[in-house]
Amino acid sequence: MPAVTTKFTADGELDRAEMERCFGLQIDAGNAGLITCGTLGEGNMLSPDERLEVLKIAKSVTGKKPALLTISEAGTREACALAARAAKAGADGLMVVPSPIYHTNRAETIANLNAIANAGGLPVMIYSNRVGYRVDVTPEMMVELAENPLMVAIKESSDDIRRCTEIFNTVGDRFKVLTGVDNLGLEAILMGCDGWVSGVSIAFPKENQAIYDLAKAGRVAEAREIYRWFRPLLDLDVSTFLVQQIKLAEAIAIGSTEHVRAPRQPLVGEHRARVEKLVRERIACRPALPKLAA
Repeated sequence: MPAVTTKFTADGELDRAEMERCFGLQIDAGNAGLITCGTLGEGNMLSPDERLEVLKIAKSVTGKKPALLTISEAGTREACALAARAAKAGADGLMVVPSPIYHTNRAETIANLNAIANAGGLPVMIYSNRVGYRVDVTPEMMVELAENPLMVAIKESSDDIRRCTEIFNTVGDRFKVLTGVDNLGLEAILMGCDGWVSGVSIAFPKENQAIYDLAKAGRVAEAREIYRWFRPLLDLDVSTFLVQQIKLAEAIAIGSTEHVRAPRQPLVGEHRARVEKLVRERIACRPALPKLAA
């Protein structure tokens, strides 16, 4: 399930037509659904009304597949209000960042997540990212969170592949476990994770989906070959410049735009040249994708 970028016009407004086109490429590639307005989607740069508009655009494209809205508010009150609005707007679920500004302790984190889930009344994917957001939802905390039936999945972004096994050993199959670290994608699938909340895949949706499908089909050697080709690109996601880097990759690979919301600015100089060179080199040696049974 890709965490899609939000598309803007040159004057900073939502580019609805380009989002429809780019979101459609993900669904056409076989992705299981879309996650809107996360870190990569510049959610915190958008007003609540804009976030709901992006969600509705995604819903218009996904058909029967789910479209999720990311909830990443500093306060529980604001998060609950947005969760309730997302439910009314037709969201199929929520991806919830526990507390992006105030770094909550165990009790606060669990209470915050439960309050948001209950306010929305929708299935929740917990976004655990101790690297980026400094709030770690541990396997032990998941035992308590499992008491709420709305908690159905976790985007595991600790950057430690051992955490996947720790989760399964602690809570069994109670939660769907998806990795949120692009350059641990195949490793996580091979360790039994259910899915991959991907970033760079929005510029290369067919390759990303092929890795997942091949791995799930037990064709690991073929998945590994594509993954080794993909790996230098996947590193673009693991950076404080992930938005600009991935939008530049989209511009090159699928003819999209690079417009971002301030204070971010498009890449320039040596940094831009380095990313451009990488993307074009990878495209030049793009592997042929094996066929999978329908």
